[in-house]
Amino acid sequence: MSAVQLTVLGMTCDGCASRLKRVLEARGGIHHADVMRDLKQVAIHYDSDSTDRAAIEAAIGDAGFEVAHG
Repeated sequence: MSAVQLTVLGMTCDGCASRLKRVLEARGGIHHADVMRDLKQVAIHYDSDSTDRAAIEAAIGDAGFEVAHG
């Protein structure tokens, strides 16, 4: 099991955080997503044999949010 913590832009309410968690946990290979709206972060535990960071970032984008880089 691997883990990554990302800063996510665009989460403005609890509904946003719930939607992001739901979208991420529906993706294959992601076991758990802990969304911390107040910190604008998400901690994701995933199977690196099934998914990778690029796919996780794409899923976040598909949910309507942006991953902060830098």
